[in-house]
Amino acid sequence: MKRFHVHVNVDDLEASIGFYRMLFGVAPSVVESDYAKWMLDDPRVNFAISQRGGAVGIDHLGLQAEASDELAELGERLQAADAVALAEQGTVCCYARSDKFWAQDPQGVRWETFRTLGSATTYTGAPDAAAGDGPCCGAAATSAPAKAASKACC
Repeated sequence: MKRFHVHVNVDDLEASIGFYRMLFGVAPSVVESDYAKWMLDDPRVNFAISQRGGAVGIDHLGLQAEASDELAELGERLQAADAVALAEQGTVCCYARSDKFWAQDPQGVRWETFRTLGSATTYTGAPDAAAGDGPCCGAAATSAPAKAASKACC
């Protein structure tokens, strides 16, 4: 079964965690110094927020697959639509290791389809990840210049 994913860039992580904790009725399942994530079952969504210098608002939408065959099917659909901007295997992003496909819809909205393989100790796998200078989550592969500059992900 797939789970809808939303990633929002925020200015104030603490205030945003407080707001979404009240909205969802539960604390986030992951909290880091620059990131928080809720894995909700009602509604079935992976909702993430980060404070990493990106433009405030929705960074990207996505679909999280639980099984490799689900991710392969999503990738095939995106490839049939000639929409895959980047395919990644075992990438580190948002404190997780994942396989994923990045795409953009006709309006320029970034979409991430992914399967999480496990946790990671850093936000990105880039050597400069702690400084927040490296691209994350397919940002360098997108065709829209405004979106390519974003440092936030998942």
